Order: sequence, then C-alpha cells, then structure tokens
Amino acid sequence: MSLHAYFSDAVSEEEYNKEILEKVKGMIPADAGTSSVEFEGPDVAIYVDNITSIYKDEMVIKNISASVKKRLIVRSNPSKLMEPEEAIRKIREILPPDAGVGPEGIRFVPDFCEVYIEALKPGLVIGKGGSTLIRIIMETNWVPKVLRQPTMNSDVIKGVRQLMLKESPFRKKFLGTMGRKINRIGMKSEWIKATALGGFKEVGRSSLLIETNHSKILIDCGISPEPGIRGGEANREGENKAYPYLDSMNITLNDLDAVILTHGHMDHMGFVPYLFKFGYTGPVYCTPPTRDLAALLLYDYIKLVMKTGGSPLYGEKDVRSMLSHMITRDYGEVTNVTDEIKLTYHNAGHILGSGTVHLHVGEGLYNIVSTGDMKYGFTRLLDEADTRYPRIDSLFIESTYGGPNDITPNRKQAELELMNAISSTVRNGGKVLIPLFAVGRSQELQLVLESYMTNNPQYKLETPIYLDGMILEASAIHTAYPEYLRAGIQQRILSNNSPFESEIFEVAKGERSEILDKGPSVILASGGMLNGGAAQEYFKAMAEDPKNMVIFVGYNSVSSLGRRIQNKVSEIALPGEDGKLSRLKVNLQVKTVDGFSGHSDRRQLMDFIRNLRPSPRKIFTMHGEESKCEDLARAMGNMMHCESRAPMDLDTIRFK
Repeated sequence: MSLHAYFSDAVSEEEYNKEILEKVKGMIPADAGTSSVEFEGPDVAIYVDNITSIYKDEMVIKNISASVKKRLIVRSNPSKLMEPEEAIRKIREILPPDAGVGPEGIRFVPDFCEVYIEALKPGLVIGKGGSTLIRIIMETNWVPKVLRQPTMNSDVIKGVRQLMLKESPFRKKFLGTMGRKINRIGMKSEWIKATALGGFKEVGRSSLLIETNHSKILIDCGISPEPGIRGGEANREGENKAYPYLDSMNITLNDLDAVILTHGHMDHMGFVPYLFKFGYTGPVYCTPPTRDLAALLLYDYIKLVMKTGGSPLYGEKDVRSMLSHMITRDYGEVTNVTDEIKLTYHNAGHILGSGTVHLHVGEGLYNIVSTGDMKYGFTRLLDEADTRYPRIDSLFIESTYGGPNDITPNRKQAELELMNAISSTVRNGGKVLIPLFAVGRSQELQLVLESYMTNNPQYKLETPIYLDGMILEASAIHTAYPEYLRAGIQQRILSNNSPFESEIFEVAKGERSEILDKGPSVILASGGMLNGGAAQEYFKAMAEDPKNMVIFVGYNSVSSLGRRIQNKVSEIALPGEDGKLSRLKVNLQVKTVDGFSGHSDRRQLMDFIRNLRPSPRKIFTMHGEESKCEDLARAMGNMMHCESRAPMDLDTIRFK
C-alpha cells in the first residue's frame, strides 16, 4: 500500500484540513463569537463577531500562531463592519493630521474585511505599540493594512496597488484553494533533488527546480540579458540560449507547487509571465519590493520589444496575471509553500528587496539555501548579505565575479576614480554617459554623486546631472520601502530628505538632442549593457566625439554591446530610426570603474562562505561564466573541506 493510500484510508484530506481549522477555532476566546476559520494561502484567517475580544489580549494571536505554526489573520465578520463612509470619517478622526494620508489614501477591501491606509508617515498610522491600529479596529471593525506612500510619484506602485484592489475577489478565491492544497495530509518525502534549468556555468535565464516525492518548487525563472532576444523567434532558431530548459522538467506547469523569486531582475524573473500565458495558475513568492520592481521591468520589456518591431514573449495581461498570483513575504517570515517545505527570505544585499532563499524540507529532512544574486560587501544603499541561518545542508551560490582575478578595488578608491574621471571630462568640455541598470546601480550612483557634489567642494561641478529612462520610477519605488535600505538612507527618506530627490539631479525632459546640445553634462541612463534603452540612444549620439566619455560601473555579459565597447572596438553597427544598420565610429573615451557592482567579488564570496553559520555541507556554484564557476567551486571546497562543484545546465543533483 502506498504512503498516500495509507493516509487516505486513515483520514481524508478534507478531514485533515477540518482538524487544523477546528484546533484554531477551539483556542479562540468564547466571547469573540467565531463565525468562520479558513485557510488563506499559507495563512489562517479567523472571522469573529467581537474582534475587540481578540485584541484586548495580544497573547491570544501569538499563542494560536505558535500552536499551529502558521501566521494568523483576525478579521471581523462582514456583517459587523462599519459602513465605509462612516468608517472614513472615524479613521480620519483617529489618525494624527501629520500622518500624510491623502484624499484617496483610505480604500476598503470588502473581500478581506480590510482597509488600506496609504500614508507618507506610516509610523503615525500604526502608533506606539500598534495603539492607533488597534483603536481603528475596535471602533470600525475594519482591519487596517498600512502602505507607505512613495515620496516621489510612482505610476508602477499606483498601478500595482490598484490591481490588488481590483483583483481582491479573485485573490480571495485563489488563496482559499491554495491554502487547502498547502495543508494537505502531511506525507513524508523519501527523496529530494535539484535540477539546473538555467544560469549554471553562465549568466542569465536563472532557474532551479527543487523536487521531492510530493513537492515541486521553481526558484527563479529568468531570461538571458543577451542582445537580440525580442520574442520566441530566437529560441526556435537556436540563435541563443534565451530561456530556461523548462521542457526538461518532465512535469506540467500546474504540477509546480510554487515559483519563488530571489529578486526583481529580468534574468531571474523575466520568464515568469510566460508560465501564466501557458497555463500556470499557482503562487509566486517574493518580497514586497520585488513585486513592484518586477512590474516595472516586465512592462518596460514589453514596450521595448514592441518599439523595436519584435514580438514580446507575453503581453501585459500575462504580467497582470502574475502579479495577481503573487504572495509577498518580508525577511525572516517563515512560510509554508507546500505541506512539507518552509520558505524564509534573508537579505541578499544585491538590490532593493533581494533575498537569499532558505528552504526547510520536511521535519529536518534537508535544508537548502540559494543566494540568487548577492553582495557581501559595503554599498551606500543596502546592508550586506546575511550570514546566519538555522541550518544549511546544501548551498547554491552565485559566481558572477568568482574568478581568481576578480578583486574589485577599495570602495573609496573606486569612488575617487569615478569622480576624477567625471570632473576631467566635464572640465574639458565633454559629456559623461554612465549606462546603468535602472534598479540598484542607479540608486547607488545617485548616492555617490550626491555625497561628493554636496559635501566636497573639489567635485562640486556647475554641470547638470540628468536622469533618463526608468531610473526615476525605480528610485520612487525605493522611497516606498525605506525599511529595506541602510539605516542612514532610511532616516533621510523618513525625514523628507530623500537623496534621490536632491537638487543636483534633473529629470531628462523633451528630446534627448536638446540635452546633448547644452554643453557638458553627466547623464545617468538606464540600459546598463547598452543593449537598448535610453543609454544606447545617448551612446549613438556621443560615440564619435573624443571629448566625451562612457563609464561602465557594472557587469556586461559576454556578447553585449557594452562588453564590445569595453574591449575597445573602433566601429560598431547599430540600427537607426528606420531600423536599418548604420556604421558608427567609436571615438569617445571608454572607462570601466570597478567597485560599484551589486555582486560580490572573489574575496567577498570567500568571506561570505567563511562567515556563514552554520557552514554548508555541500556547495554548488552558479550564475557565472564557466571558468569562474569551476574555479570558485574548487577554492571553496578546499577552504571548507566539503564537497563543492559547478553543475551545468540540465544536471540533476540528488540530496536524499
């Protein structure tokens, strides 16, 4: 008799689910008047007639959560909710006037019996020890969900939050179905394995499948950053390695229990909407900032491909479907993604909201950590990656700069090198172009420029610094999540002194030719590898003037235009406005300043492993060129005296 049959004979899954819910119900105070208890995704939601009975003793919720090992959500019975118009009046009476809640800052979500309160100062909405929130609950019966309003306008955040409201009826049903699936009969798995589907001995299309007898989890699902990827044609013709090897999974999309994203860069999440286009209906886990950054980059990808005459892999409908299936979790929250696998995010230090993924499988069966992209070193924007975990049996670690010679210069030296290059070029009448990834490096460079040009007279140039492309929108998203940033930056944003809105920066408006006609300037433009975007447009216009300079401060993939420029090609062919290729002389100065990457260099990677607690039993390198993955694996294995190797795409590793 199979294990599943054994449990099915003993107790049905419906009875098993009912047993969990009855246990929760039995622990709720009698005077609360419980109307229902139900699964809501990985959480348990309780609906009561008298919500005051629950909140008068803060230990009630904590004790129930600890007993069932799930996050508990307590809400009022819909029939007990105050009418919205009256509730708005009451809430505004309760909230401090300086909380920064705008005219449309209070919105109701009847499906979840919640009220969204968007404020510039969420701390004042929460109150000391949550006192203001509790008062709102007790006087209106609506449960508040506090959202931080970005200090800069953000169409993406507005759109995502509006979508969450619009899709609340669907999400209610989806989370209920998902919750019952997660809380299936607890069967013990006999084996666990991982299959490399992309991003192994290469950079791009990151994807890793984790499987047990009963669970199938996909960590990341990206596309390659190489030029020419504009739709399905490239993959069919075999011209490049654009997408993960999902066809090798030997399962259907809906056999997947969950997709877990490490962060919001296209090479880690750019293929996920394609899954929804072709039938995936399961959850996508990520941190809150990752959800918003993913929306920004995915919508931009669609626009860019259509602008260049290509066919996107998916449409905006598929992106919206992905967003409506997303479940967000903060660092440190333990969440059941299946009945046997628990997920916890830890800070990865790479970009806003980036997380290393810790998976706890079974009752101590196995523990896996996948770093995604990580930074274990100083940046002005983020704290360095966490090194403390409950347990690590196997570690998957990135190797972007894992080669023996990948040692970045001292950060102070790098900043001075950058500022001196900018100063000399501008003083000689030239323009400086810095191509940047809109998310992460753009904000890091803004912090560097703002610091030097504000505090150091030597670098205080009377020269405009233009921001073009998606940088402004990405920076706005950063101001909505200051708790993910370094303490000093967080404090500045909370004090209405955001460095991303410094007076030294100007937003590029009108035609780009107008900016280029105005004389010396510094231009921060999105399109870090020069494969497209605003940066490529500026490069075309600046390339033939030897007084100008392009400065690279981040990674350029092997076949990217940025790598070719770094290699000092004298001439390139780029498409013009008519789509036809034209030859372009590359006469401008080309400079690479290392030290600003959001990836760890070789020394930082080795330090990370050395300081990791507990030490991993096995190490697998990924996300790097072949030689770097292999060399880093050897070095880590020798240092840690453990099994360490560099798998290649389509390799399967059995752990148990």
